[in-house]
Formats: sequence, C-alpha cells, structure tokens
Amino acid sequence: MKQNATAPTLPGPAVRNSEAYLLVVIGVVSAFGPFLTDFYLPALPALARWFEAPASLVQLSLTVSMVGLAVGQLLFGPLSDKDGRKAPLLGSMVLFVAATVACILSRRIETFLLFRLVQGFAGAGGVVISKSVASDLYEGPALTRFFVMLASVQGLAPILAPVLGGLLLEYTDWRGIFGVLTGLGVAVCLALAAFHESLPAARRSTDGIVATFGHYRPVLRNRPFLSCVAVQALAMGVMFTYISSSPFLFQQHYGVSSLSYSLLFGANAFAIMLGSFAVTRFSGARRAMVAGARAFVALGVVTGAVLAADAPVWCVEAAFFALLFCMGLVLPTSTSLALEFERANSGIASALIGCSMFLVGGIVSPLTGFGPMQWTTALLIVLCAAGTLFCARRVPESRVPESRA
Repeated sequence: MKQNATAPTLPGPAVRNSEAYLLVVIGVVSAFGPFLTDFYLPALPALARWFEAPASLVQLSLTVSMVGLAVGQLLFGPLSDKDGRKAPLLGSMVLFVAATVACILSRRIETFLLFRLVQGFAGAGGVVISKSVASDLYEGPALTRFFVMLASVQGLAPILAPVLGGLLLEYTDWRGIFGVLTGLGVAVCLALAAFHESLPAARRSTDGIVATFGHYRPVLRNRPFLSCVAVQALAMGVMFTYISSSPFLFQQHYGVSSLSYSLLFGANAFAIMLGSFAVTRFSGARRAMVAGARAFVALGVVTGAVLAADAPVWCVEAAFFALLFCMGLVLPTSTSLALEFERANSGIASALIGCSMFLVGGIVSPLTGFGPMQWTTALLIVLCAAGTLFCARRVPESRVPESRA
C-alpha cells in the first residue's frame, strides 16, 4: 500500500519503522558515501606527508573509494531485491567497520588504497539500499518530498564531516579520523538491529542470483531512467571535482587553515541543503530539476571563470556556494524521477544511479591533479554542468500523476 500524497507518513501497519527513525538511520547509512570522502578531506595534505606520496597519489584514495562505492552498489542493489533490505544492509556495515580498522593499520600508501577500495565497496550497501527503502514506501510527490527530507538529513554529513575532521586534526592525525569512522560504523550496526524489513517477501525477486543480475538488461534499455541517471552522474561530477580539488585550492593555494577550510566546506554543503528545500517551491520534480540545471550551467561558467582568473578566496567561495545551491535542486528531483521510471526494479535502479555517480566521481577526481589545478577544476566544472542540463532536458514528465502518492 503506497503513501497518500498529502502527507508522507508511513504506509500500512506492517511497516513498523517510525518516519523519524527512517530519516535518521536511513539518512546516516545513505550518507556513508559522502562521509567517506568529506570527513578526511582536511587531512589530505597531511596524508601526503605521512605516506611521503605526491598529491595525485593521495587523491587516488578518493578515486578507489568511489570505484568501490560504484561496484558495490551493482552487487548490493540486486541482492536487496532478492533477499530483502535488512540483511545486505547490516552485512555491508560490518564489512565497513573491518575495512576502516584495516585503513588505520596501514603503513604504506598502497595498502591504504587497497582498504579504501574495500571501505568504499562496503559503504555502497547503505547508499544503494537507502534509496530502495524509500522506493518501497513512497511514490509520486510523496517520494520526492521524502527525498527532500532525506537530503536535509544527508546534508548534515558533508556539513559536519569536514568541520569535525578539521577539529580532530587539531588534536590527532588522520588515524584518529578513521577511528571515529569505526565508531560510527559500530553505532549504525547497533541501530540497524531495530530496522524492520521494508520489502515484503511477496515482492522480492524469486530468481536465482545469476538471473537476478539479468534484470539489469531491461533497466538499461529504459531511456527516461537513463537520462535521469546521467543527470545525477554529471551533477556529481561537479561535486567530486570540487571535493577532490578544494583541500589543495583552499589550504595550499590560498593558505587557509584546515579548520577554516572545514568551515567553508560545511557552508557549501549547507547550500546543497537549501537548494533541496527550494524544490518544494516548484509544481513538479521535473520542472525543479530543469530550472536547477539551467542555473547550474550559468553558475558553472561563473565558477570556472573565477577559478581561472585566480580571484580572491571570498569570490571563489561565493561562486561555489551558489553553484552547489543549484545542485540541491537537481539531485533529489532526478533521484525521485529515476525511481518512478523503474519502480519494479528499484534495487537495481538504485544501484545504477549510485554506480554512475561514483564512477564519474572516480574519473574526475584524479584529473584535477593534472596540470594547473585551478584550470583543470574550472574546465571539469563547466563540462559536467553543461552535460547535466543537456540530459535534464531529455527527461520526460513522470508517469505518476501529481494527484497520486
């Protein structure tokens, strides 16, 4: 039984998770992907010194974690369609804790990169299954509203993560940051003990595991869905370009402290939250997405010009803030529309959404380290923003009427 459009409350007596519990716990597990990158961003220059490695190799730790996040979602998505949401979700969190401990014990950059890959793979479970849980419970405008609320919870991760990371660096090193990640993973495992399955047995895939993965074929032929996926991926290309370059731009080029950088990063994450809240001002998800994508391109050009001109740091920060506000309009709406176009295979659909996002992120992150970082960052932002608008205009209206939930 699906939600009524007027109020996104929980459907049916069989689902016993409260909405507050869902928003907090599902919001936390879905934010593990951003948290894997944002929390230790202020420590990237320190990591380069610790491992005596160049900046491009340290940035590779972002890339391998995103590759793990991408590949892991391709596995956890179909598994959650077949075995339900809870077991794969809990298993992924246990693996995340083990991989994080292994990162702490690493003594060489190569070992650290290996376990960052495993850490990303494990964190993928939370990223992909959280979207599937939302799709189990909501549809239509109610699904869009839930993703807006979820985005506000998720938005706390990139706001708090670098700030906390910067504060921790005042008292400890990068290993202390990963120690906190370990504790967070343990806390989530305990919280998931109270999670009640959102996918009834009657709605699960009854195929064998190989046949279950065969369900990717029809999903990959769904053009409206793929257009939404491309919107997500290219928008996140801008985000990961910013994530991978900003520690070096702000801390090394402009000379701001790790704590000041963390505060600037948190302010920009708050911009994404504000953009997500602004979605409710529009009459439909597609209209909000296209409007956000248009502004995204304009501000992408402005941001690129500011970076290329080596403008003062306050100009760079203002440009990033406005750019990421527009991203807040694009991300929840494109996610909601994508899942509406592929409701029957929501686990696989969520996997493809997340996989594409982190694959693009994994590609662009190391590219910022080649050549003058201001120029490469500017070029990547403009190209990805332009691609976002191109794909957004190809997305048709949702097949779910606005009067439904």
